[in-house]
Amino acid sequence: MKKYETLKKMNQYGVVAVLRGKSAEDVLKMSEAAIAGGIKSIEVTMTAPGALDIIEELSNKYSQNANPESPVIGAGTVLDDVTARLAILKGASYVVSPSFQPETATMCNRYRIPYLPGVMTVREAQTAIEAGADIVKLFPGNVYSPSTISALKGPLPQLNIMPTGGVNIKNLHEWIQAGAFAVGIGSDLTKEAEKTGDISIVTQKAEDYMEAFYRAKQ
Repeated sequence: MKKYETLKKMNQYGVVAVLRGKSAEDVLKMSEAAIAGGIKSIEVTMTAPGALDIIEELSNKYSQNANPESPVIGAGTVLDDVTARLAILKGASYVVSPSFQPETATMCNRYRIPYLPGVMTVREAQTAIEAGADIVKLFPGNVYSPSTISALKGPLPQLNIMPTGGVNIKNLHEWIQAGAFAVGIGSDLTKEAEKTGDISIVTQKAEDYMEAFYRAKQ
């Protein structure tokens, strides 16, 4: 049931904040600011200092899946099954990898946690879903156009696709209207706040992204 609810929420929320930073404190602040702005899917990358502790703190605070509006917290840039298991133990509701890893897929399937591996080709996408991946991450998204979604869904209409990298306010509607399950937003959400130290910028940008998402869905 938890896996189903996580997938349902990720699709409903539509926008995933992919967060990394110079310190655990920075990533926590950015996570809270993004949530305050309406982005309720938070992907804490393993490249962030203290990433597992951040996942644990956010997961405990929001008691994932406890209510239909609670944020979902996931682990990103997961490179192996050991890291995946550690993240799950800390409360991660989903696991994201830059590429497909069979051992990580097995680990996530074992504990009924959605697995989102990065893919670039039809072959990679087919391999991933045959191994039980619930969503494939089109990565890096900036080397593709939204039309890639329909190209992948041609032979594999059952694919749930989340483009990450290169998605921004201006083109978000194109990805959603092309059939994206959700979109991942990285540095565009946080780079200005990191440069200026003004965390409120993340909240404002999150609001802008969610407004763009809701318009695209209409």
